[in-house]
Amino acid sequence: MSLRKLFMTAALSIKHPLMMKKFFSDFKAYNKANKNPDFNASLKHSFICLAEWDASAGLLDYYFWQDLWASKKIFEKHPSEHFDIGSRVDGFIAHVLSFMTVTMIDIRPLPEKIENLKFIQADATNLENIPDNSIESLSSLCAPEHFGLGRYGDPVDPDACFKAMKSMQRVLQRGGYLYIAVPVGERNCVAFNAHRIFTPELITETFNELKLTDFSVISVIKNKSGFFEHLDLKKFHEINFGTDYSANVIGLFELVKN
Repeated sequence: MSLRKLFMTAALSIKHPLMMKKFFSDFKAYNKANKNPDFNASLKHSFICLAEWDASAGLLDYYFWQDLWASKKIFEKHPSEHFDIGSRVDGFIAHVLSFMTVTMIDIRPLPEKIENLKFIQADATNLENIPDNSIESLSSLCAPEHFGLGRYGDPVDPDACFKAMKSMQRVLQRGGYLYIAVPVGERNCVAFNAHRIFTPELITETFNELKLTDFSVISVIKNKSGFFEHLDLKKFHEINFGTDYSANVIGLFELVKN
């Protein structure tokens, strides 16, 4: 065993004595039971993992629920084309790509080419090159709250998120659906330079030409965690999630343009 490996093993033994005790017990049990010399375990080539023994089968955070919520709705409506602004490629976009082509707009580069993904690197604040009333299906999940804060290399603009929302409303065609997810709370605020938090009413007022068809909430706040589907705004305030600056309460809005 190398000196570095020996030091790391000793450090882990000091920091996690019970876990390391289990590791060595499993190590000995494995080698005793193994009959194939190609798969003999050695400390020299071990890669010690201590965090998964009592972990759950998966992390069901708000990204999981929001991506599932939006992709199911798009699958059910099956539009001829779908556009997205700034959502996660390794989550929601991957879901939708499994059944249709997606055009994605993001200020950040995407160097990899992905089948069925049309990528446009651009500032989506004004959607300048997209005509009015032209998009049938549009999403932006946990992206608008970051616009104009400089976090992702975009210009600092306190009104950028609202300009972007108005642009989304402008390009959506009559009968088209918008799926948007942002942090929500009991008051409007900014946790600079990470994100903003909005009251649900501010979102519906900003999209004044759209009709709210579904409002759901994902919360990972202790004692109020869960996926709260099909809420009305009154019920949202009755639950009283408060205003969490860590953005642990996400509002999911489905809106249609009349």
